Amino acid sequence: MNIALLGYGKMGQTIEQIAIKRGHNIVLTVDKDDRDYDITKADVAIDFSIPNVAFNNISHCINNNVPVVSGTTGWLENYDNAVALCKEKNGAFIYASNYSLGVNIFFELNKNLAKMMSSLKQYNVSMEEIHHTQKLDAPSGTAISLANDIISNHDQVDAWKLNESGDNTIPIVSKRIEDVPGTHSITYESEVDTITIEHIAHNRQGFALGAVIAAEWLADKTGVFSMKDVLGI
Repeated sequence: MNIALLGYGKMGQTIEQIAIKRGHNIVLTVDKDDRDYDITKADVAIDFSIPNVAFNNISHCINNNVPVVSGTTGWLENYDNAVALCKEKNGAFIYASNYSLGVNIFFELNKNLAKMMSSLKQYNVSMEEIHHTQKLDAPSGTAISLANDIISNHDQVDAWKLNESGDNTIPIVSKRIEDVPGTHSITYESEVDTITIEHIAHNRQGFALGAVIAAEWLADKTGVFSMKDVLGI
């Protein structure tokens, strides 16, 4: 399979290594300042760029009938526009805030725990996420996904706030520490005990592998999908 990498930072380079090991060809690498490139030479594109170019990258792929997998966060004010364009052009698109197979299992654990905790008003929920200092957005896209899943499955919570607590809200503490690939923890605390679930990424390999697996899955399809579709969960 011929793959275009849109974004060639540390994540893009890790994806390249894994894709080659899995027998694919990298036919195009696009950095943030590149504008003139032929996306049609690729069978599928993987976007790990930056927030202010992600939507343009995704639109360019869809307009040229190239399936696109995006893991860039911080651009989601345009997500509905990307979905609409994909449907209009009969394209293929996957967005995930996190492609790690383990994190996507963690997403499901988080939903189920939120359902179980919903009726237990004595517990207050909070979240912490830690990433490397090069990460541009806060909170992380993964933290936002986790928070939204709690809100959808917990009757006592209706919003999240960054570094701020409030009634019926999930306070999310964001920390930036050098060389931390990604840690997310969700805590339910009462006067008598604490329940915590946590996912700790040890390196970028898990994110990159999941993105390549998603690209392999998407290459011959049309529609808008998620990692739940890729993993069948």
